[in-house]
Amino acid sequence: MSIGVDVLSARVRSLTESATLEMTRLSRELKEKGIDVITLSIGEPDFNTPEPIKEAAKAAIDNNLTHYPPVPGFPELRNVIAEKLRRDNGVAFMPSQIIVSNGAKQSISNAFFALLDEGDEVIIPAPYWVSYPEMVKMAGGKPVYIPSTVETDFKISPEQLENAITEKTKAFIFSSPCNPSGSVFSRDELQAFAEVLARHPRIFVISDEIYEYIRFDGKHESICQFEHISNRVIIINGLSKGFAMTGWRVGYMAAAQVIADACNTIQGQYTSGSCTISQAAAIKAIQTDPESCTELKTMVAAFRERRDLLYGLLSDIKGVIPNKPEGAFYMFPDISYYFGKSDGKVHIRNSYDLCLYLLDKAHVALVSGDAFGCDQCIRFSYATSSQQIVEAVKRVKLALEQLH
Repeated sequence: MSIGVDVLSARVRSLTESATLEMTRLSRELKEKGIDVITLSIGEPDFNTPEPIKEAAKAAIDNNLTHYPPVPGFPELRNVIAEKLRRDNGVAFMPSQIIVSNGAKQSISNAFFALLDEGDEVIIPAPYWVSYPEMVKMAGGKPVYIPSTVETDFKISPEQLENAITEKTKAFIFSSPCNPSGSVFSRDELQAFAEVLARHPRIFVISDEIYEYIRFDGKHESICQFEHISNRVIIINGLSKGFAMTGWRVGYMAAAQVIADACNTIQGQYTSGSCTISQAAAIKAIQTDPESCTELKTMVAAFRERRDLLYGLLSDIKGVIPNKPEGAFYMFPDISYYFGKSDGKVHIRNSYDLCLYLLDKAHVALVSGDAFGCDQCIRFSYATSSQQIVEAVKRVKLALEQLH
């Protein structure tokens, strides 16, 4: 007797596979068949972790730092995170208000589990990172989306935020720099959001700042800097993007003490603390001043150069409207011009169809915009070499030219 999906919980059946992981899986399957696939779907720097950070991890192994860590992270790591928040962001948190987790994704999940009751609403500007809505649903909440377009640089307005708030709203989550658009909210734009949220003291703000160090102009701004709402802001950050440490799995949150304590309890029941060796590496990374980090500056300079290259190449394709991101390593062009078109065999109805078509026809892996709440777009990751970008866009252009 076979076992069907009906035995699974309603919660699990309501979830969808991460679109980025799905496209990575599909492209891997083609590669295993010997097909030359260019992958522009993955959100991972194509740089290696800086040597001093790796050396710190090696020393931790040699010093037998291999026993259970405290659930919220080593005190030294929480101390350096608190100092980093003062140094880079001008915000004050006690080390006890910081919880270190197995990646920033767990930090966000912890926050939702701590805050949400069944039916509580969470406002999510679109486009959004693919996992936000699923995390909300896992915690029993209801995602409420605010749309945006390439014409507004994928930014919502304070008026849109105000209009989305109801008596059931419990939280507002956003990222800046944003995945998938690379858009960055300025200090004035964040202050306008803070003014709206000040009128609604029951709403918490989850500020995802994981791409903080990958900025092309100006300095990073955190909504936590506005003191009249700072006690309701939960900062999410980690090491994956800025220090090319995706595999180390270290993220953290900084929050009001009551929320940090709740997340400590939650994490203690289902994963306990993050890897000891990774935490030792994280201490070294976070102690690094980004203003004097050669490896970080080299990485950001490469991403800026690739952004400009990709923007120019996509601008030359008929019907493609690219945005010019200020951070992260993604571009999110509007490709809705191709909806309703066909090559005689495949009919393009939406962004998902177009991504499957480009994977099959051009052997380029991208992520469809519907996964980010913005179906008229697709996401290009330029965390790869300039040569790969040039070849990928060449293939995409040729494939699009066959659609009429």
